[in-house]
Amino acid sequence: MPNSSSPIPHSSLNAAPVVTIVALCHNHAPFLREALDSIRAQTYPHLEVWLVDDASTDDSPEILREYAAQNPAWHLLLLPENMGNCRAFNTAFVQSKGEFVIDFATDDVLLPARVAQQVAQFQAAAPEVGVVYSNCELIDEASHSLGLHHRPDGPGQLQPAPASGWVFAEVLRRYFISTPTMMMRRACLESLGGYDETLAYEDFDFWVRASRDWQFLYLDEVTTRKRKHPRSMSAKAYQRHDPYLASTMRVCDKALDLARTYAERAALATRLRWELRKALRHRHAAQGRALYALLRQTGHATTLDHLLGQLARLPLG
Repeated sequence: MPNSSSPIPHSSLNAAPVVTIVALCHNHAPFLREALDSIRAQTYPHLEVWLVDDASTDDSPEILREYAAQNPAWHLLLLPENMGNCRAFNTAFVQSKGEFVIDFATDDVLLPARVAQQVAQFQAAAPEVGVVYSNCELIDEASHSLGLHHRPDGPGQLQPAPASGWVFAEVLRRYFISTPTMMMRRACLESLGGYDETLAYEDFDFWVRASRDWQFLYLDEVTTRKRKHPRSMSAKAYQRHDPYLASTMRVCDKALDLARTYAERAALATRLRWELRKALRHRHAAQGRALYALLRQTGHATTLDHLLGQLARLPLG
């Protein structure tokens, strides 16, 4: 048994990394107290919290001021104009200090052990792991359960199937990560220069750029409650005047530059084929033509893809 007067090893002094939570709010007043209370309920104590309001027009700023006053160590940023998620997040991120970072939309809820579980996973992982993500429970506007994101199928496998390790081709091919569950290594985010502020949303671009040089790790735990409601970002996808489709095409263009192998280009072709069909289904002809052009550049366009490309040339209304 060590002598109580022995010096504490240096590694022990650094055993509890700080985790930055960037709590992003835009008109989340109905859900905000539940979200902020879930930060206060975390079992992991070493938190740096940034409350960022992206020019809300509801009662959100007043609620954020209230919580900031009750928690003097928390940082409050009330942005004077709407910047969008990417720029609003970066505004706090560049001022923050945590070794690990959570991008927390304040219509979601963190389960109490969330931060502790993910920090433990990072500490047991290799240094090239840049992201730990997990399962989540989907909830409605009244916080009623809608089921899980990763759901067990008949044989006991999870659907969508999570992936760990070098997942670049997987993030090109399919959607499987629940964005609100991610904890990111600061060094990973910094290596990318934070989020791309020219985009309308952040997650697909982050997955593509981060997974090229960093591993992702799946934690088989439910750590988060993700809220589904008509005002959420995901609910706006592919609607008329969709603000996100142009960003998706720019990310796919980046992915084409990053894809190095036949298999990676084939994976990107799968994604582009899916996006092309959705664009045409929602009568986005110009975007369909652009997606088809990218699909051809992968070298994996099929006869059916060529027919869809011809369809995109027609006036779809």
